Amino acid sequence: MKVSGFSFLRDGVRLGYPFVESIRSVLPVVDEFVVAVGKSDDGTLERLQALEEPKLRLVETTWNEQCRSHGFVYGQQKMIAQYNCTGDWAFYLEGDEVLHEDDLDSLQRAMRHYLDDPKVEALAFDYLHFYGDTQHLHLSSQAYRKAARILRNSLRSFAPDGLYWAIIKEKKWHGGRNKRRTRYPRAAALNLPIYHYGNARHERYVQAKADAGNQYWSEKQAFSSSYGDLDPAQVGPFDGTHPAIMSDWIREHANPELRFNPGHQLTRREKKHRFNARLERWFGGDFSKRHFSLVRSWDG
Repeated sequence: MKVSGFSFLRDGVRLGYPFVESIRSVLPVVDEFVVAVGKSDDGTLERLQALEEPKLRLVETTWNEQCRSHGFVYGQQKMIAQYNCTGDWAFYLEGDEVLHEDDLDSLQRAMRHYLDDPKVEALAFDYLHFYGDTQHLHLSSQAYRKAARILRNSLRSFAPDGLYWAIIKEKKWHGGRNKRRTRYPRAAALNLPIYHYGNARHERYVQAKADAGNQYWSEKQAFSSSYGDLDPAQVGPFDGTHPAIMSDWIREHANPELRFNPGHQLTRREKKHRFNARLERWFGGDFSKRHFSLVRSWDG
């Protein structure tokens, strides 16, 4: 079994991402890690080169600045990295996502277990979305709770945006914008978490991220410039342990304390997710979005 990790990155230093910790957390379970590195002037490329890691392969890219809709430029960069992968599995890990060292053995066994199971096209993780600091989690159905991050590298796939995969399901691709010609991958739930720190970065990085990211979503503001403008009911405490590799980053780059804006007015979307939370409590369902079809569940 050969496993290729991959990601894309630009301005990782300026935006405060734990991308070095992210890469190091996954290296024990991959044979190579490919990064599509966009042009930056903050030392991101140099920071990656300084790792002198033999598994690391850097692909320097230029972002398509004409693509300003639905964050599709993120999907383009994701696929540049994926198309350079050579493994049986392609493992997508973003620059603010980290694996816990306690989960690596189970993850590796799961990848070996499902390698010869033709019904399993992808492997899906649970998500711990830290919000506002590293002591709180975004628990609402508004945040995706599970996501497929490992895909068979033999599949005909592409990324509509930076988050999920679409699988071409017809024998021939005729083009055109027809969703019926694609589907979500069929996945096994790993029941293992990915630790997502993007919204735990210090507030000094938040406005810079909003300015950098929102320009690629002409139809909406995809990134908020403040942690406080959120329904407090969507957030709960984190009582677990962080990956050991994150200790220095948490001390130097994480936001020290989440403070809600007392004057925040609930949005229509937040009201909907409050209602969804009540339904989940009453009936035990999960109303968060999933970009995969569940076919297996790993219990190893």
